Amino acid sequence: MSQRHRRVEAIPPVKQELRAHAHNERHRVHSALHSMTEQVQHGVEPEDIDEPGANWKPLHHHDPKIAMQKSRRQRLGHWKTKSWKRRKALRRERALLDVYRVP
Repeated sequence: MSQRHRRVEAIPPVKQELRAHAHNERHRVHSALHSMTEQVQHGVEPEDIDEPGANWKPLHHHDPKIAMQKSRRQRLGHWKTKSWKRRKALRRERALLDVYRVP
C-alpha cells in the first residue's frame, strides 16, 4: 500500500536513528556482559550478579502478534529453498525413472 496516505502523527522514526539506537543498545549489553565476566573472574559468584537485559526493542518486537503477521507476509524466495539449483537435475532423474519403470 502507498505510504502517502499515512497520518502525519504515525510517521515512524528515521531508519538511521533506529539503527543508531539499536547499536547503542547492543554496545550497552555487550559492555555489561564484559563487566559481568570480569566480576566472575575476580571471585564474585555468578548467582549474585544481575544479568543485563535489553531495555529497548524495535517496535515490531514489542507485539509478538504483529511480528508473526509481518513474518508471514514475506514469501520464501525460491533460491532459499534447499534444492533450487538441483531442480533441473531432479526432473531429469524422475523422467529417466519413469521411462525405465516396469509397468
